[in-house]
Amino acid sequence: MNGTALPTARRLLGKLPFVDPGRPPLPARTAFLTGASSGIGKALAAELCLRGYDVHLTARRIEVLEELRARLTAAFPQRSVTVAALDVTEHEAVARAVDDAARQFGGLGMVIANAGADDWGNIGEGRFEAHRAVVDVNLLGAMATIDAAVAHFRSKGGGQVVGLTSVVAAAGLPGAAPYCASKAGLTTYLQSLRGELWTSGITVTTVAPGYIDTPINESLGDKRPFLIDTLTGARKIMDRIEAGAVHATVPRVPWAVVEYLLARLPTRLLRKVKA
Repeated sequence: MNGTALPTARRLLGKLPFVDPGRPPLPARTAFLTGASSGIGKALAAELCLRGYDVHLTARRIEVLEELRARLTAAFPQRSVTVAALDVTEHEAVARAVDDAARQFGGLGMVIANAGADDWGNIGEGRFEAHRAVVDVNLLGAMATIDAAVAHFRSKGGGQVVGLTSVVAAAGLPGAAPYCASKAGLTTYLQSLRGELWTSGITVTTVAPGYIDTPINESLGDKRPFLIDTLTGARKIMDRIEAGAVHATVPRVPWAVVEYLLARLPTRLLRKVKA
């Protein structure tokens, strides 16, 4: 297949349900990652290095990132690992961090908006500030990261933007309103972005995990069906990212089915589902 036919085939395939259009070649095998100090982000940092990426890791806790950098550098001496303290709710700082990483590496190929927060509790019980903080991180912080990434990728003529959402973006679960709302908002934001960039050479990937064993959900204990560990989760996430997935539940089975059902459950049944 020649160079003209390949993008055309990808565009056609991308219109079919459950078919990934394939990711165009990245302009650089370098990745910028938020929320890298724990959970999925920490596992993704190692998985990226394992797959041959140079990485720029960010999170609020610089001392944890420094420890992670030391371990990754020892395990993958051929890889370049840089770190920086970053609070994604400081939107101007996010843009500067993306620019700084691009300068260090001479360009970025992938930006993964992974930083996340949660707060479990009902609406109207005096938790509004905590609920707003969840939206600030999960939605506005991700939007700031993605906006800066797209600006960079436009200048390079390509790249891949990845947003970590959740299967629960498909429905508003009782007791998890800010988390569900923030992830639903991010899912829609990425969908809009995908339409804007469809023929630009910039891939937009939405990753919607089910239960992966992280600090965000560990308080739920054994109420986490189909639970997988973070290393398995990171491997499966990167498999879908590198395939150029448009929208990927992780693992695909059973969560693609669960996501479909959650979006269609009537409230009388949905109210019995716990996040």
